[in-house]
Amino acid sequence: MSDSTDLFNELESVVIRFAGDSGDGMQLTGTQFTNTAAVIGNDVSTMPDFPAEIRAPAGTLAGVSGFQVNFSSRDILTPGDTPRVLFAMNPAALKVSVPALESGGTIIVNSDAFTRSNLAKAGYESNPLEDGSLEGFQLIDVPLTSLNREALKDIEELSTKDKDRCQNFFALGMAFWMFDRPLDMTVDWIQKKFAGKDAVIEGNIKALHTGYYFGETTRTFQHRYRIRPATLPPGTYRKVTGNEAMAMGLVTAAKKMGKTLFYGTYPITPASDILHSLATLRNFDVRTFQAEDEIAAMGSVIGAAFGGALAVTGTSGPGVALKSEAINLGIMLELPMVIINVQRGGPSTGLPTKTEQSDLLQAMYGRNGESPIVVIAPSGPADCFNAAIEASRLAVRAMTPVFVLSDGFLANSSEPWLIPNPDDIPAIEVKHPQGRAADDAPFLPYKRDPETMARPWAIPGTQGLEHRLGGLSKEPETGNVSYVPEHNEQMNSDRAEKIARLAEVIPDQEVFGPEEGDLLLVSWGGTFGAVRSGVARAQRDGKSVAHAHLRYLNPFPKNLGDILKRYKQVIVPELNRGQLAFLLRGHFAMDIKSYSKMHARPFKISEITSKIEEALG
Repeated sequence: MSDSTDLFNELESVVIRFAGDSGDGMQLTGTQFTNTAAVIGNDVSTMPDFPAEIRAPAGTLAGVSGFQVNFSSRDILTPGDTPRVLFAMNPAALKVSVPALESGGTIIVNSDAFTRSNLAKAGYESNPLEDGSLEGFQLIDVPLTSLNREALKDIEELSTKDKDRCQNFFALGMAFWMFDRPLDMTVDWIQKKFAGKDAVIEGNIKALHTGYYFGETTRTFQHRYRIRPATLPPGTYRKVTGNEAMAMGLVTAAKKMGKTLFYGTYPITPASDILHSLATLRNFDVRTFQAEDEIAAMGSVIGAAFGGALAVTGTSGPGVALKSEAINLGIMLELPMVIINVQRGGPSTGLPTKTEQSDLLQAMYGRNGESPIVVIAPSGPADCFNAAIEASRLAVRAMTPVFVLSDGFLANSSEPWLIPNPDDIPAIEVKHPQGRAADDAPFLPYKRDPETMARPWAIPGTQGLEHRLGGLSKEPETGNVSYVPEHNEQMNSDRAEKIARLAEVIPDQEVFGPEEGDLLLVSWGGTFGAVRSGVARAQRDGKSVAHAHLRYLNPFPKNLGDILKRYKQVIVPELNRGQLAFLLRGHFAMDIKSYSKMHARPFKISEITSKIEEALG
């Protein structure tokens, strides 16, 4: 690698996108590029984007798989609005990706893929590489398929199809040369990933090196870029996705409680990777159970909670719909459990691999009767770790199910995570009654703690604590079946009160920016990065705007109402039709405006800044 600084354009950050057919390995390519950038010390934020179909028709717009990565020498919060560089492996990838590309950006295409058949599949009437439609960009056409085949021609053990599977590493090699990235980390990964398959290892490594030296030995690329390492707080970092962080947070919570972690689930996109991650952690006293359906999964979680484990399930909106009756039973039984909803586009099957925030009202009210539940939401991929621990803490304190509302963007995107010192994470206090009281009074399974209103968590099999639970209306304290009207009203009120009392132990809401002013943006979940970046940009321009990002959605922080009253306008950007705005209006009786987006994609920073400018005139 060259050390000559004058050969490079020095940039603070660059957004690039790899795009191709579902079988072209773009997710792998983007992940390897991200891993290298992270190890070098750049701050990174990624956004995988792939179709829901197992295998959409090759070469079609529906089959395009993309991976966008923003890597920077400064702190960044989003995967970027517009890519500066696009690697397009076929015409469909070009057509899908070009509308989002930065004006004047660079497009590197695999010109071998621009056949008449592929152009027709992508809906092109003429070849965009020849008809002048890409004049606003720097176009670099590379006969990538034929160059890759020529480079691998001597590896007789690989068929032509096998050799073509290596061409994503050719593209990755070009990207590494263009952005001054080393190859050794990817070479090590290839050798470990394909151990025992010598021909595959040789083919992928040779493709990687050929792509790199293609950039070095030809004058095709007019620019190279260098992005210095970011200045981040000291410590040990690793790249983490939201689902990975959620899994590690659950294991940590169980350890801090001194409990077995039980995870009962049924696979569903985009939550399945939580199960995949936890299944490898049996040595941490983790029990994973893949049930035959969503209802059985929720039933297993109720049983595990009754038995004294940290009981968790993970799903998405359609799974929550199926689990709702059993979740309601968990509320009636007053057992601690965590329900993770990795939200996706809906309704019905909807958009399984895309993101949305449209399950907030489902979490709040998607059950029969008066059934209040705790709802929290992480703000970023790494924050999923903290959210899992906090949900477990609140579940045990109030003896109640707790919803964690993640989303598809948080689940699959990644960022650097400063690995915490486990000793700095507070223990989660768990109390179990040890037997019948000294006066031999009968055990009362619904006798409430005067501070938290929680009932005791009695472990089955403890002598003297025999009791029964069920879904029928109960008598206070004894839990016996009761149809007395006053008993029903008291038990409903008690369950609501113990949720409301959590506002006394959750942190006060913080505000980024002035404590009062013209405009406050309120956000939740995965919108944090775009909203915070947009508000920070507006503040640098001298605008009177602040940002409050909510983690706690039920109950709200106790100071939230006072905060909302200090601003002339309050706007809630969210990826739904205004669900949080609806809740805030109902709770605080204020004029809360909604800024909704339902494109199944995260907000762009530019969309937030435009909304701020519109609101402030």
